[in-house]
Amino acid sequence: MHISVEARDLTALLASTSTSTSAGTDGLATAPYLSAFSAVIATDLPVTHVHMLNAAARLCGCPFYAAGAHGMYGFIFADLIAHTFTVTRERPTTAAGGGGGGGGAPATRPGAVESLTRSVVAVATTRGDDGDGKTVELLTKRETYQPFILANTSPLSASLLRHPRRLRRVTPLLPCLRALWEFETLHSRPPSPSSHEDLRAFTTLATVKARELSLPLDVLRSDFLRSFMQNAYAELAPVAAVLGGRLAQDVINVLGAREQPIQNLLLFDGEASAAPIFALRPIVTTADAALDGGVMV
Repeated sequence: MHISVEARDLTALLASTSTSTSAGTDGLATAPYLSAFSAVIATDLPVTHVHMLNAAARLCGCPFYAAGAHGMYGFIFADLIAHTFTVTRERPTTAAGGGGGGGGAPATRPGAVESLTRSVVAVATTRGDDGDGKTVELLTKRETYQPFILANTSPLSASLLRHPRRLRRVTPLLPCLRALWEFETLHSRPPSPSSHEDLRAFTTLATVKARELSLPLDVLRSDFLRSFMQNAYAELAPVAAVLGGRLAQDVINVLGAREQPIQNLLLFDGEASAAPIFALRPIVTTADAALDGGVMV
């Protein structure tokens, strides 16, 4: 619950409601109930409850977030269905070889496809607010999202798979979380760190998930597996504060339709001080693979 508390504290200007699902989600995971909210945030819930709430939120067109803390590790998942937002940048110079400090960014046109999930809807120009007379661009973009159930089974981006060095830098937290969620689904309970059988079953699942992601098996180090199992489902206040703050920032930006939102899975590793974001979605065609933009940090 600490993640939701941190997020609620940082979004104090917004009306919010916190509901416990300890008695089940039968009454909560319904579109009529969730349609009254601007966003749904599920924290530290079993994966089956995440699936139900995500599906219900999609039915009523409500942005959905799921987050969880596991000791020094954690995650934030976002399914905004289809989200339009605006970013501001200094207008790039268009003259070849021209100076002027345009940042080197290419001119952007409406309809441009930036990745599998992101396209440019509109481009407008205005004068900057700092009084220097510079022209700034207002780029309106649209991101499309996948539900948790699809993102959780999607491959890594083609841009990662084509580069072995980048693939080796993928955090082992990704296959470990997928293994944890698979264990919950198969056994209707979390694994016990004191059970040798559970440890063996979890290690096997993590290895399978790493293979499914085409990760080198040496990425899945024994010391990391041991640390993750010892941290699973534990909450540390500093980690909850980081996750809650990042989640609150994203929700505020989404409700204000500004800045690039999380797309779509942020993984936090407190030991490595890293929080990469993976854009996970099914690859349907070779054209999809060509557009696949991969991982953002």
